[in-house]
Amino acid sequence: MVEDALKHFDGTRYHLHAWCVMPTHVHALITPLHGESLSAILHAWKSFTAKQANAALGRQGTFWQEEYFDRVIRNGTHFAAQVAYIHENPVKAGLCGKAEEWTFSSARGEDWRAGRPPSQDDKPLHEGGTGAAAYADAVATYLALIVSRLADRCSSLCSWDIRDGQGRKSGIRNVFSRQAIAMTWDYAEAYPLSDIAASLDSSIGRIYDVLHRVPHAGPSQAYLIDAAKNSFPVRPIVVSTDPPYYDNIGYADLSDFFYVWLKRSLGGVWPDLFRRLTTPKTDELVATPYRHGGKGEAETFFMKGMGQALAAMRKAATDGEPLAIYYAFKQSELAEEGIVSAGWASFLQAVVDAGLAVDGTWPVRTELANRMIAKDTNALASSIVLVCRKRSEAAQTVTRAEFIRALKREMPEAVDKIRKAGVGPVDMPQSIIGPGMGVFTRFARVLEDDDSAMGVKTALALINRVWGEIENDLDANFDPETQVALAWFATYGFDARASGDLITLANAKNIPSNALFASGVFQNLHGKASLTPREAYGSAGVPPAGGHDARPPEKWTIWECVQHTARVLRAEDGGAEAAAKLVAAMGSQAEDARALAYRLYEIASQKAWAAEALVYNELAQEWAHLDTLAADFATGRRGAARDLFGEVAR
Repeated sequence: MVEDALKHFDGTRYHLHAWCVMPTHVHALITPLHGESLSAILHAWKSFTAKQANAALGRQGTFWQEEYFDRVIRNGTHFAAQVAYIHENPVKAGLCGKAEEWTFSSARGEDWRAGRPPSQDDKPLHEGGTGAAAYADAVATYLALIVSRLADRCSSLCSWDIRDGQGRKSGIRNVFSRQAIAMTWDYAEAYPLSDIAASLDSSIGRIYDVLHRVPHAGPSQAYLIDAAKNSFPVRPIVVSTDPPYYDNIGYADLSDFFYVWLKRSLGGVWPDLFRRLTTPKTDELVATPYRHGGKGEAETFFMKGMGQALAAMRKAATDGEPLAIYYAFKQSELAEEGIVSAGWASFLQAVVDAGLAVDGTWPVRTELANRMIAKDTNALASSIVLVCRKRSEAAQTVTRAEFIRALKREMPEAVDKIRKAGVGPVDMPQSIIGPGMGVFTRFARVLEDDDSAMGVKTALALINRVWGEIENDLDANFDPETQVALAWFATYGFDARASGDLITLANAKNIPSNALFASGVFQNLHGKASLTPREAYGSAGVPPAGGHDARPPEKWTIWECVQHTARVLRAEDGGAEAAAKLVAAMGSQAEDARALAYRLYEIASQKAWAAEALVYNELAQEWAHLDTLAADFATGRRGAARDLFGEVAR
């Protein structure tokens, strides 16, 4: 009776691999098929057999215990062990001498599936199958991802998106327009069968695009492993990792939004991944204060876990190849010390403690310019790649003074190279960390005056200080008019002030105030003075006849070079080529103009003048391209094909 019940739905609701009916209980090894839950299968067995048994015995009431015991099979070895355990159960109970002698068991050796792994066609994807069942599981997975993506666009947390530009249309903003679930007072409701971005058709298209572009040159494997406990059994390795950003994003909490829906559709396809009610959070390597009892405890947890993970990577890494670590936490998000963010300092301290040396940092464009947080702002355009190597065992110990001297000796050239490479001002603070931390991590230890080891937070403060000194030294290279304009801008921006204020600044730079008006950098408002607005600087690339703009670009002050180029670059009748012609005409002043653009961005950013900062950030980021165009104009090679590195193809 029980045996018939076990066999009845084999192949339709589940695969029955092994079973044994004992006098007081039953063992069964099964794989539920897609859409079938273990509890529903057990209910069907117990309900049917209870009725049949009670009728045969002439009794009423409960026949089976309410609860049952189950466990998930981990791998092939575990599978074989459970089959053997089930078959040997009557032998151990003293009911028979050999397993195959027990009548009510799959061990009898009949023409039966019991005890044998399923065929390749029946083997599911999560067990490594490659046949029909695995193919169906793969298709089901892709379909579930389509629905999951649609959930991000069809929720009562969605809102209207009316931004213009960059080819965008007005529509519905998804739930995760930033890495948080925001409060929404008036939600937008999408029609999934339409042709808008929040439609089923759009979701299908996005998943198709991903699958179409996924490399498939050879087999690969992905493992879910605790990074702090990873022994990296396969060696040698090359490490490229994107670790958690301190407390910036609560990945596990946000993942629950998708997990609860994916569990409903893929619980049977990936039973191990979706065995929990929600995503695991206890061991997540994020400095979340509410999870660890406070801010200090959260930082300790993060430092310990990140240190263990990086130490494991260092141990497994080769001596020749670098470790690439992606990070995108903004240095300007100040910590209590007012110098650097806790995220950067904690992460870099973990790098140092793991015995790694920073060989360089470099911004890589990984962020969409049209993402919500970056639209019309100076948000980070890049993630920062830390290039690390194993610190030499022969590294020296130096004093604080020796460390500072090394910074002052090496950083000016490094800063110049970073700017010439086209790194924008918004990414400069992170990029500057590279050469500075390269000096710091080159040494085994840097000793303070009391012989204690210098920490990363102090080192970052000194790196920032030296960088500031380098910037101030550059200011001294500007012409007097530009120096006065820079000082005025840092205090008043483009606002008008009493002429006496300008006279005071002009006297400090040993230049008559009339010369400032004559240059066109300032305008005389009769009793007041102000910087000349950008809009007053002629038309795109063609200075008007007469007035100060009639001078050729090589005669302009550095201030005028920047304002002219910024205006032309943004003008409707201007653009990159028109701005590049100005750069070409500036001659040797072009490099000073680039440096001034960076300085103006820093001032505008510190003053929270977002619109003005955006102008100089765009100009500085574009300058490398303008230099290339200017060189082409100078040599007559405009329009020539260029290779990946900007060189003219031969």
